[in-house]
Amino acid sequence: MGHRDIPVLETKRLILRGPEPQDYPDFKATFASYRSRFMGGPLNAYETWMLYAAEIGHWEIRGFGMWMIHLRDTDETVGMAGGWFPAKWPEREIAWIIWPDQAGKGYALEATDRVRRHVYDDLGWDSAVSYIDPKNLDSIRLAERLGCKKDATAPSIDGSDAVYRHPSPEDLRGQVGHGVAMEIAHCQDPLFKPKGWAVD
Repeated sequence: MGHRDIPVLETKRLILRGPEPQDYPDFKATFASYRSRFMGGPLNAYETWMLYAAEIGHWEIRGFGMWMIHLRDTDETVGMAGGWFPAKWPEREIAWIIWPDQAGKGYALEATDRVRRHVYDDLGWDSAVSYIDPKNLDSIRLAERLGCKKDATAPSIDGSDAVYRHPSPEDLRGQVGHGVAMEIAHCQDPLFKPKGWAVD
């Protein structure tokens, strides 16, 4: 799959497109910030550049990868979500990151659900995990809202991460998927104001 063949995914509020050179500044700012502490950051300029090159190259090597999340109304980028399977990863992962100033609006939930439906329905995946730092409570909450369950039997990357298994394609066609859809609809509602913890 060439870089230009990356499919475009859409939701009510978002358009997901492959990473482009012009998207790099927001990525760089995020991975240089404290927000990236659970993903190996903060990174210096060289490390950030190499990671972004890997984001683009992953599509060429694996045929899937991370999409850049754009707001449908303004086209600005708010984060990334997609499939991730670098060398030494035990399983294919569904991953996400939201820029620090865009957190708490439900974008990660909406984008990651769309990505998951794509890898299940269009790429034929029958399972996926997310590797999460046990201290990253925001991502753990998001994984749980996506219907994931901690899988203590699954191998982790390096022994320090928790493995959250996504619901199967069959499970998503039932009550679990309906619950996720309701969560997303709440976030899409301009009158919805979440109580308690902020939502990504």
